[in-house]
Amino acid sequence: MAVATKKAPRATKTFSAEEREAMEAAATEAKRARSGKADGEADIRAAFAKMGESDRKMAERIHAIVKQADPSLESKTWYGMPAYAKGGKTICFFQSAAKFKTRYATLGFSDQAQLDDGNVWPNAYAIMKLTPADEAKIATLVKKAVG
Repeated sequence: MAVATKKAPRATKTFSAEEREAMEAAATEAKRARSGKADGEADIRAAFAKMGESDRKMAERIHAIVKQADPSLESKTWYGMPAYAKGGKTICFFQSAAKFKTRYATLGFSDQAQLDDGNVWPNAYAIMKLTPADEAKIATLVKKAVG
């Protein structure tokens, strides 16, 4: 018996194929969460496996930094990308450069992150490589984001 394979999402006038794929991933994540079948750590490892070597190494390093900064954060995927949550609410996420054909990866923070600093503050950071100083900055941001 032949196994049915899912076709890759196609671009539309409104959304790129990558955006459609991210939306489909979010729907799948929501269904898995509702059914109790989500395994955050396994899901995040599967997301790493889909990345090219450069993005994967960066994502795995950020994973280690985030989990060391606050071990209570839950690993999960968010729109198919590695993410970290507190009480089920996404706090931060990694977006690979290759996924959306950008020149840099991104570490983003949701509106649940406690990064407020006056009336204007950054909620996403471009990452091209990680130095020890960058890693320390990320750890500080994660700790502040969790509150």
